[in-house]
Amino acid sequence: MKSRLLAGIAAVVFALVGAILVMSYASGADERAVKSLEPVDVLVVAKPVPAGTAVESLLPFLTARTLPGTAVATSAVLSLDGLAGKVTAVELFPGEQLVEERLTAPESLEASGAVQVPEGHQEVSFQLDPQRVVGGRLTAGDHIGIFISLKNGGIEAKPDKETTQLTLHKVLVTSVQRAASAAPSPEPTASGSGATVEDTSLPTGSLLLTVAVNDVDATKIVYGSEFGTLWLSKEPLNATDSGRPGIMTKPEIYK
Repeated sequence: MKSRLLAGIAAVVFALVGAILVMSYASGADERAVKSLEPVDVLVVAKPVPAGTAVESLLPFLTARTLPGTAVATSAVLSLDGLAGKVTAVELFPGEQLVEERLTAPESLEASGAVQVPEGHQEVSFQLDPQRVVGGRLTAGDHIGIFISLKNGGIEAKPDKETTQLTLHKVLVTSVQRAASAAPSPEPTASGSGATVEDTSLPTGSLLLTVAVNDVDATKIVYGSEFGTLWLSKEPLNATDSGRPGIMTKPEIYK
């Protein structure tokens, strides 16, 4: 009787020890599995990003996500630090990881004509002088605002009034071509102290710009070019749109 009692106690003890060992192994296995995944925080596209979007404007389109190391692309971008000045080489879609190959210098897009036209859009071109094109500093991949001015007919109730309106917002520039200058700009010269004198000559030659827009906006640009005048602003995707001033007339200027 005593021996059977001892045997029963021993069995219970062995069962408890076994259960503890199994639980310990299972817990360790989970930890080893998690560790083997090597989770990494990466940047993933949350909203569609147009081609040519500047890195400085990318943050609202991205989200941080923790993924297993085996699922992270070799060239995945973990941070936007140090990438200022670059733009997206192609359109980006929700769910894809942001990788280095998707970013490039604006000059590369301009040189290769690699700015992709968003689906459903068409391209239209117009020619302007440098002062109407942010001093001629626009490049392919930039986004612009397009002001259209009409000498009359802009307001049906006041057909004889001059009007101006920021008609189109955040339009993608797909190409910028500059007419050849009549004479080359003077070379910077060195002063007596050895410092370089900055070339402050004004940009010369008109610019031919091509933009990607829908059919309605393309019609507005053509109409404005034919019967009015155009003026451009550099309007990045994160620029504030206050919804004003609407149509600008003389009485509105001093309000």
